[in-house]
Amino acid sequence: ELWLPEDVPAAAPAGFLQQLPSYQSALRRRAGGSREQRAGAQGAAGLRAAEPRGPEQHGGEPAARPAREQPLSIAEKRRLRDCQQADIKYLSGWKQWKRTSSKSFKKVLNEAKEFSSYLELWRRDIHSIEGKFGTGIQSYFSFLRFLVLLNFIIFLLMFSFVTLPSIISKYGIFNSSVAKILPKNIEPHCTVYKPSGNEGLVYFYTYLKDLLSGTGFLEVTSLFYGYYTIDAAWLSAMRYNLPLAYLLATFAYLALSLIWIIKRSVDGFKQNLVHGEDQFQSYCNKVFAGWDFCITDPNAARLKHRSLLYELQTDLEEERLKQKIADRTMKEKLHIYSLRICINIIVFAVLSGCFYSIYRATAFSQENSNDVSDTNFQPNLLVQYLPSIVITLANFIAPLIFSFLIRLEDYSPAFEIRLTLMRCVFVRLANIGVLLFSLWSHISGCATDKCKACGYNYELYPCWESEVGQEMYKLTIFDFIIILAVTLFLDFPRKLLVTHCSCKPVQWCGLREFGISDNVLEIVYGQTICWIGTFFSPLLPAIVTIKYFIIFYIKKISLMHTCKTAARPLRASSSNFFFLVVLLIGLVLAFIPLGISIAHISSSKACGPFRSFNTSWAVVPDTVSGFPAGLQQVLHGIASEAFAVPFFMVICLVMFYFIALAGAHKRVVEQLREQLVMESRDKLFLIRKITEAQRH
Repeated sequence: ELWLPEDVPAAAPAGFLQQLPSYQSALRRRAGGSREQRAGAQGAAGLRAAEPRGPEQHGGEPAARPAREQPLSIAEKRRLRDCQQADIKYLSGWKQWKRTSSKSFKKVLNEAKEFSSYLELWRRDIHSIEGKFGTGIQSYFSFLRFLVLLNFIIFLLMFSFVTLPSIISKYGIFNSSVAKILPKNIEPHCTVYKPSGNEGLVYFYTYLKDLLSGTGFLEVTSLFYGYYTIDAAWLSAMRYNLPLAYLLATFAYLALSLIWIIKRSVDGFKQNLVHGEDQFQSYCNKVFAGWDFCITDPNAARLKHRSLLYELQTDLEEERLKQKIADRTMKEKLHIYSLRICINIIVFAVLSGCFYSIYRATAFSQENSNDVSDTNFQPNLLVQYLPSIVITLANFIAPLIFSFLIRLEDYSPAFEIRLTLMRCVFVRLANIGVLLFSLWSHISGCATDKCKACGYNYELYPCWESEVGQEMYKLTIFDFIIILAVTLFLDFPRKLLVTHCSCKPVQWCGLREFGISDNVLEIVYGQTICWIGTFFSPLLPAIVTIKYFIIFYIKKISLMHTCKTAARPLRASSSNFFFLVVLLIGLVLAFIPLGISIAHISSSKACGPFRSFNTSWAVVPDTVSGFPAGLQQVLHGIASEAFAVPFFMVICLVMFYFIALAGAHKRVVEQLREQLVMESRDKLFLIRKITEAQRH
């Protein structure tokens, strides 16, 4: 017998419940079976649904979940809590101890989580930004904090497993020693490497040039690949295989980045996979749930008002464009498609021009950087930084052209933003690829037999990995200089002019908008350079960590004092997902040049840990050959087609299972939405019945 509270009314009759719109709708959808059986089943379900939900049955065990987690009213939760406390004394000693220890463990976890939140980097600053400018801009600074932590962990990984063992073994700390194995079957001229370290009297501007370009005294430090020339380090009685550690550390930081990005973006993937809202629901979300209650600043509140107004205008504009597209004649369709084809040809021409300029600038820089005298400081530095300058100009000019051309293609406003952003992402990341392609074409270009014997152009690039690392280092430094210069020499003077000058042209220009997407593309571009450059410059993540740490305060000051919030901001939910997708694209594109460098291009024979191998990957088969015979057979079996094909089929089956599961979850979400709609209709029906009963 169920325990029924006195204040709960009796259950409604089944006949009345069968008149609800939800029951009638379910009855119409139900296929098969007799109408009487369906009515009886639904009536019984209605009776069960109408019965009051008491906290528990007499004699049964209390609910496992706490009262505050139950979907009950406050009065029912209080009664449930009293019943749970009263029934504890009837439990056995083991169950009492289990419940008490579970509560204590949860309390300790909550306190530890609360304490760790106080140790979070920039916690107060990000909360302040969220309160003044909303969650959209706050998501950018949280994304920047994530990259700072990611690069710091990558630095610890490379420093612990690559740099620290090399330093310890070279200086003989902890009775350590160095083992160097001379390369076999290699021409002697391939092993000559004389870094351009500064000797004797050196001018100050030479140090400055070396600091900005990574040459001179920096070239012989642990910052670059050429420093790590040992083959093994003996730490007491243990042999440390530095080439294998170098390669595994590279794979580890790439895998760590991939797993961490996917883990952070899994919520966004689920939301975009399941959340297929229609236009009516989107409109309701903006009207009834679009306000950001974290905003406390009046100016930010006005900006949020304008943002919601813009989103509603965008929805109306998209509906107008859909109607316009539906009403287009064949002649209008041919005209707009022809125009889009022409514009895409122009976009392709712009991209080709950018790529060709970068290729020629890189070729000119590589051919003439050593011809300029060291005493001529400015021309030498300009020649060395020429690829970085051209890439920066391409990243600045190409988006302006894309923003102008997209207006002529007659797309919807939301699609315009997405297409422009994807074009900008492509041009930024592809520029890095063109730079590396230009370098590799010069590195692998051999015209003589001596050069072919080495496998690369040893005359220009005796240690080509350090050369690539210097290019990535220069791109990182120049990117930071540009961000700092734009804030100091453009944003601050513009702020002073707008504040103290009342001229109409100045006021019309106004302050520069703090574009979230543009700033995200900047740091994703820098992070892609870091992922590629870490293999050639193991300490580059430390420089990028310091760079992003300073950029956080630069962007914060710029946002607070010199910029205004964009009129078309991104929402926090969509912006977080967009940030991580763009970052994931950058990581995937970083795999390509690293894979080519490791597995295809011959490693330098004069420097680095892989000088005894044809390629960097060759250290893996060499290490496996030293394993016991049984373990070798297992590893060869895993790498064979007999294992790869079934493994691929299993992965495909698992993928299809999760796709089917996602489809099932999507259908469940749609059914729950239908139930919410039917619940609102039931409420209207009940209100109408109550009103009619009161009249009679």
